[in-house]
Amino acid sequence: MAAVVASLALTTTAYAEDEAPDALIKRVSNEVLDTLKSDKSLRNGDLSKIIALVDNRIMPHVNFARMTASAVGPAWRQATPEQQKRLQDEFKTLLVRTYAGALSQVSDQTIAMKPLRANPDDKEIVVRSEIKGRGDPIQLDYRMEKTPGQGAGWKIYNINVLGVWLVDTYRSQFAQQINAKGIDGLIDILVEQNKTSANKKG
Repeated sequence: MAAVVASLALTTTAYAEDEAPDALIKRVSNEVLDTLKSDKSLRNGDLSKIIALVDNRIMPHVNFARMTASAVGPAWRQATPEQQKRLQDEFKTLLVRTYAGALSQVSDQTIAMKPLRANPDDKEIVVRSEIKGRGDPIQLDYRMEKTPGQGAGWKIYNINVLGVWLVDTYRSQFAQQINAKGIDGLIDILVEQNKTSANKKG
């Protein structure tokens, strides 16, 4: 269930700059859920189609540069531009497959938003929600920022599922790998994990 909840966390879009972030998340989450429930091949677990859904509808609306830099931690500043690009690409692939796998488990879940506590001029906020389905509701929080310029709008850069912030969890894992094998070692590990995931799931 937690994996399903996490999959719904990365559901935001620059649909309209003045759209409230909580309304935006609810709308796009429901669009993704409705797509899953109405498409028989998606309900049957067609992973390639689910990956396409995640990649096209969800992932473009996440601040991957900030998310990857935060997950890598202080070592990000020492990485070369090429290393940073490879880290971001592999981290995105990891997340796409993680959330695609979670979405394949979706059945009758719904999303309920909590009251938004924010000022009109806030650039960073926390949006809170619950995922309701079988069993107890699960609390889900989103750290979001308002991005300026082209493609402006609210984007997610961290997620809290069951009291655990996703980026913080990856930062702890990545730090151990960087300390042991350096930036290139972390890249190699991510590449191998993504290859293994692709071979298992097709």
